Amino acid sequence: MREEEAIDEATSLSSKLVYEVIRREGEEELSRPAKSLIYSGIAAGILISFSVIGEAILRTYLPDTPSRYLIENLGYSFGFLLVIMGRMQLFTENTITTILPLAAERSMSCLVAVVQLWVIVLVANVVGAAVAAAFIVFGGALAPEIVTTINDLSYHATGFPPLEGFMRAIPAGILVAAIVWMLPSQSGSELLLIVLFTWLIAAGDFTHIIAGSVEMWVLLLQGDLVLGQALFSFFLPVLTGNIVGGTLVFALLAWGQVKSEVEEEA
Repeated sequence: MREEEAIDEATSLSSKLVYEVIRREGEEELSRPAKSLIYSGIAAGILISFSVIGEAILRTYLPDTPSRYLIENLGYSFGFLLVIMGRMQLFTENTITTILPLAAERSMSCLVAVVQLWVIVLVANVVGAAVAAAFIVFGGALAPEIVTTINDLSYHATGFPPLEGFMRAIPAGILVAAIVWMLPSQSGSELLLIVLFTWLIAAGDFTHIIAGSVEMWVLLLQGDLVLGQALFSFFLPVLTGNIVGGTLVFALLAWGQVKSEVEEEA
């Protein structure tokens, strides 16, 4: 009996079971009241700022050695840990959780519900990012040298040409969606999974729309970035790239590997 239990515990969830877990989570998200989504989305936008702050702190105080880059990017995981483990609404997570119910149902009503949720969560995330950026710029809680480092990170994150920003956003969308896909089968190792994958986003210099929005707002509030440049050179290309990576690449591939099994049972 103990041997059978050990085998059951060691056996990872099948793709079909993982799909079903995420699909049900997506259905729950789609049925949540708009007010709940707004508050959760704003909280996520605020908390994701700790990715920027964490990376800035490590860069500021670590010695300038060749390995510093790899170590400082561990700080990028802090905000994602707060958001994902805290079950906050993060736009890039919704690119897979809500798409799986849509892929299964394929109805106009479900499509409308998905678009509505995406818009609410994205706007709430960006509002939260603006609040966090205002705290960074005007709050006086961070040491001046840390704020200087945040400015450096912000110039870099928002300074890619639009096409390059779009291309760099695709892997970030894939990696966040991969976290969502893998979490149901990672009981006990969720923290390590989130740290490794979000560290890879930072170390690979990939672009993430919500963490990047904090950096965008930091420059906007200081007058170092004009709105048109922020919108068309950074925000829209990175947003599109994250959607392509999280939805068109990962979510639809995830659906593809279980589609036959699910439709056979229907």
